[in-house]
Amino acid sequence: MSYSAKYRIVFLFISLMMISLSPASIAASATEINIGVSETLKRFKQDISGGEQFLKQAKGVLVFPSIIKAGFIVGGEYGEGALLVSDKTIAYYSTAAASLGFQLGAQSKSVVLVFMTNDSLKSFQSSKGWKAGVDGSVAVIEWGVGEDINTVDIKDPIIGFVFSNKGLMYNLTLEGSKFTQLEK
Repeated sequence: MSYSAKYRIVFLFISLMMISLSPASIAASATEINIGVSETLKRFKQDISGGEQFLKQAKGVLVFPSIIKAGFIVGGEYGEGALLVSDKTIAYYSTAAASLGFQLGAQSKSVVLVFMTNDSLKSFQSSKGWKAGVDGSVAVIEWGVGEDINTVDIKDPIIGFVFSNKGLMYNLTLEGSKFTQLEK
């Protein structure tokens, strides 16, 4: 196979991958998002020791049941979720991010952002497109197995939890992720 034929195949693969992951092609209905949010929170409470009690302290919780990330040199990720205040959905959001560097493949993750202060929640809600690391800092939490989350001294106003199919993921960042309110 010639070099130009290989180049065309790779270009076609990247094009198809980007089209299939475009926001319009994976947009979910409000009902689908709500079901995913409910399942993600159930998993959070099961996987995080003390998680249910911890969430009771939150002023708001932003849940993304599935964020799909794919890339071949250039990568991107997209997901849709809901903001809950007092256990009620008050708005729907999308998250998107782009990356450049050595990468190949696709993965899915779930993200739960917990707003611990009224100021952090209001700042997030009033933004037209909130960007982690720019408009607000998100502390991605790590702790030992079996340790209750309520015993960890957390002073950050926004706390992030990232899950894969295998459980809580460590050493991740949410910086550069942009969150935008959706009309659903």
